[in-house]
Amino acid sequence: MPVKNRFAELAPEIKAWRQDFHRHPELNYDLPRTAGRVAELCRAFGCDEVTEGVGRSGVVAVIRGRSDSAGRVVGLRADMDALPIHEKTGLDYASGTPGIMHACGHDGHTAMLLGAAKYLAETRNFDGSVVCIFQPAEEGGGGGLAMVKDGLMERWNIQEVYGLHNMPGIPVGRFAIRPGAIMAASDEFSLTLTGRGGHAAKPQEAIDTTVVASHLVLALQSIVSRNTDPLQSAVVSVATIHSDSTAYNVLAEEVVMKGTVRTLDEGVRAMIEARLRQICAGVAATYGATVEVHFRRGYPVTVNHEDGTAHAAAVARAISPEVDAETAPLMAAEDFSYMLQERPGAYIFLGNGNSAPLHQAGYNFDDEAAPFGASWLAGMAEARMPVA
Repeated sequence: MPVKNRFAELAPEIKAWRQDFHRHPELNYDLPRTAGRVAELCRAFGCDEVTEGVGRSGVVAVIRGRSDSAGRVVGLRADMDALPIHEKTGLDYASGTPGIMHACGHDGHTAMLLGAAKYLAETRNFDGSVVCIFQPAEEGGGGGLAMVKDGLMERWNIQEVYGLHNMPGIPVGRFAIRPGAIMAASDEFSLTLTGRGGHAAKPQEAIDTTVVASHLVLALQSIVSRNTDPLQSAVVSVATIHSDSTAYNVLAEEVVMKGTVRTLDEGVRAMIEARLRQICAGVAATYGATVEVHFRRGYPVTVNHEDGTAHAAAVARAISPEVDAETAPLMAAEDFSYMLQERPGAYIFLGNGNSAPLHQAGYNFDDEAAPFGASWLAGMAEARMPVA
């Protein structure tokens, strides 16, 4: 499987950057070391502009091609933040910060984009400008939206934007993509049930919120099974239930339930929120309780544009003969969705081999995947802005 020769040469350097980021993980927007190192390297590569503090702690590096006949600008994005997980890999470069680790491969994404930036700054074999986007706070902090709100697209005149994510279970050197929805919207709900506490031996004198919560868990499942088109995908999960009773013989006055909703269609997303509110009100009223519903919309659906997907798949095929162009969408969420709402482009999965799953304490990015990912990132710039 051909990768650009330069990336085979750069592989040890990319690996060293990646393992250094892995050893020093940082969370959310609090990325002084990571963002500082990224900016330092981009300046050392000879990038034409390096701007820090975009979207609070993001870094933007601009590389101008050998010509600029049409003012073309392509954005390439990587995320930088880690997760609040205690690492259990036993690696010699394991996290040195207890309770924080790169369990999603953002260390690899950042290192691959740095490798692409170094190559593009050396060769400049494109007609236009490349904007390398190093984003904070993908893991729930909405860093993609923060950068968009900070004028990312307008300030650098980005016309197309592309990103990638490593994926355990796909062999190293292979890619997977699809047009349309590729990752889900992620919403959260919190339900506070209030009844009347009492002695467990006298349930007739109480309004038992634990019983109400039990009925709600089952009733909410009917949204997917009976209100959602069977050809659409959706998930409604109650993840936690907590009551104000800790005794075996006390009926709780209050129960708090928390969960998540995942959807691949904005219409389905709106329907589920409406039905959740209706079902909660109905079930609570049936048992004489009250319910307070808090529904928080998170990341929107990640939607690949048709043309962007075709371009991304074509570049991937030039690197690897194994490109799944109709991969199944994932119900996990990704805030690159905000960037794809602003500009056309696409998001692709890169094989990470038979590693532990994402967001697990035993996960590690496979450094053998880096030359493929860096080749794809650089290839997107060259393919979308060819020199005449």
